[in-house]
Amino acid sequence: MSVIVLDLETVPDFDAVARVHRLNPADTEAVRTALGKGFPKLIFHRIVALGALAAEQVAGVWRVRAFGAGHAGERDEAALIGDFAADLACTRPRLVTFNGTTFDLPVLRYRALINGVAAPGLNARPYFRRYGSDALDLCDVLGSFDPRAKVGLDALCRVLRIPGKPEGLDGRGVAALAQAGRYAEIAAYCKADVLATYRLFLAHERFLGAIDSDSHRASEAELARICA
Repeated sequence: MSVIVLDLETVPDFDAVARVHRLNPADTEAVRTALGKGFPKLIFHRIVALGALAAEQVAGVWRVRAFGAGHAGERDEAALIGDFAADLACTRPRLVTFNGTTFDLPVLRYRALINGVAAPGLNARPYFRRYGSDALDLCDVLGSFDPRAKVGLDALCRVLRIPGKPEGLDGRGVAALAQAGRYAEIAAYCKADVLATYRLFLAHERFLGAIDSDSHRASEAELARICA
């Protein structure tokens, strides 16, 4: 019984946009125009931080074994993907995400292809099977796989009295931080999302009856000890 909770932070890949639209990458205005104002296509999301928390259930209590977030200030995108995929290949855990089915997992696969990364770990289990149990997307499951029933991670955490995102920052601010080279701050933001998703996972386990109230409290206490 082991899980890895995953979250990505990304910025637009302007070089990829230029290649797709046959533009000169140096013509930044044309490239930005081609990218558009809306949410970019997934192939245009360059990973600048990859956060993960590994936990296993021991005697009914979930215990955190590793927690951190690699970022572009330390390793390039290919290394971030390759290192994470290698961990999956070794441990073959269940993956836990929030909105991972429609964002994090396909972005990982696309970006592995774009960077020429051999990542068999991403297929160590059938993580890309939407209705399977190997990858638990809490956003999908709690909304019964209906886009109309989805809610944001921060709002859901706050209504459940779980710490949500840091004040004054959301995903829209990541690009500005990356442009300023403030990757450690991006990684800290990514880790906050990972923690929020893990706490939501624990609450969902309690809801399912997979752990009881005492085990839930003990699992939260274990997490607090790690984060102290």
